[in-house]
Amino acid sequence: MTDYTSYEVRRGGAEQSCFDRCVLTYEDRFLRRKVIRTEAGKSLLIDLEATTSLDQGDALVAGDAGLIEVIAAPEPLLQITGENLTQLAWHIGNRHTPCQIEEGRLLIQSDPVIGHMLEHLGAKLTEVSEPFLPEGGAYGHGRTHSHEHGHTAHDHHH
Repeated sequence: MTDYTSYEVRRGGAEQSCFDRCVLTYEDRFLRRKVIRTEAGKSLLIDLEATTSLDQGDALVAGDAGLIEVIAAPEPLLQITGENLTQLAWHIGNRHTPCQIEEGRLLIQSDPVIGHMLEHLGAKLTEVSEPFLPEGGAYGHGRTHSHEHGHTAHDHHH
């Protein structure tokens, strides 16, 4: 028996008051139907119409109970620094690897093959543990298993 059920995600809903939080890794934030535990130890059944990428700051609507905030959990990542971050980011993007792009560094999930390739290109790699918030996370771009090619309301013309 679950304590709460959520059928709806509220984008940026964490700006309102939430009564509980759930801390999820990048992989765990990509879901459709799943039972998770909240920080208060409650069980929450997430049951969404479509597979959805949750972002830090989103909230799950738990029926009449209110909102549960989505927090990105710290996880093992590779921090990439080096002379030419733009080139390094291109190589990462070329392999459809999710990447968090910041001033002065890139973050990717630990991947020995890509790490090795980046070292060959002169990158300095450091293992870190922090929340992973890659580019385009909010709308699922860069999620390799969500190839939607239909015409949607926010169709991007390249």
